[in-house]
Amino acid sequence: MRKKFTIYLNAPLTMAFVSICIIALGLDYLTNGKSTVMVFSTYGSSWFNPMTYVRLLCHVFGHGGINHLISNMLYILLLGPMLEEKYHDRLMAVITVTAIITGIVHNLIQPNILLLGASGVVFAFILLASITGKEQGIPITLILVALLWLGQEFYTGFTSADNISQLTHIIGGVSGAIMGMFFKKR
Repeated sequence: MRKKFTIYLNAPLTMAFVSICIIALGLDYLTNGKSTVMVFSTYGSSWFNPMTYVRLLCHVFGHGGINHLISNMLYILLLGPMLEEKYHDRLMAVITVTAIITGIVHNLIQPNILLLGASGVVFAFILLASITGKEQGIPITLILVALLWLGQEFYTGFTSADNISQLTHIIGGVSGAIMGMFFKKR
């Protein structure tokens, strides 16, 4: 007897995140970038403006073009299903906390520059994935990934002038590692 071939939704949070990012980029094209500036990026603005708080969360959905979107979504789609299976509803907390922390730090340090994209979440996922396992304690894979990755981010931050926020990568990765250690203790 032949088995029935089915396609199923294995990671609803991951797919929702990716879908929102695609919609945000579509809105960016339709509004000639206005939606990205208004909603899907963060930058220094008055703390009395309610949109400041919306942007602190929503900047992770905005992307600076199709290549930026695809590079981030590949990592999200690769790591998200595994993490979602392991952490279930706590993965939403990882995304939310990472977005807010990276947004606040960015607004305080570089208020005149727009921050957008899911790279902070990507790096949170990378470090969270490297800490995921059955044993208590700190896995050697986390130490190696953190050392190699942090070294690369610091090196790139000091040696190249690009539009990439290495600070967001570092904060995202540290957030993922800290939350992963917290999850392991529970």
